[in-house]
Parts: sequence; structure tokens; C-alpha cells
Amino acid sequence: MNAAWHEANPMPKNPTLDQRIAWHLGHAAHCACRPVPVKLAEEMRRRGVVVPKLSR
Repeated sequence: MNAAWHEANPMPKNPTLDQRIAWHLGHAAHCACRPVPVKLAEEMRRRGVVVPKLSR
């Protein structure tokens, strides 16, 4: 887990769907300690956004 990234990039309070998607894309690029939640990944696919995979 990239604790420094998490500390510098908290999820906004009451995030919009767009904010959640943006946060999870950044998270996958810099930390990826967990996958994108299933329902959010489904919405990302509907929008044509590539859902990042965990690289472990």
C-alpha cells in the first residue's frame, strides 16, 4: 500500500460518480492496494473507461 499517496489523495466527502471514477483511476496508477469496486467498474465500462487491473 502506498500510504503517502493515500494521505495526499483522500476520497472527497460525498463524492460524485465522476469524482469516484477519477479517484480510483489515480489510485490504480499510484497504489492499487485493492481493485475498483464491482459496481463502479461496471459504470466505468458503460462509459467506455478502461478499468485498471491490479498488477501484483
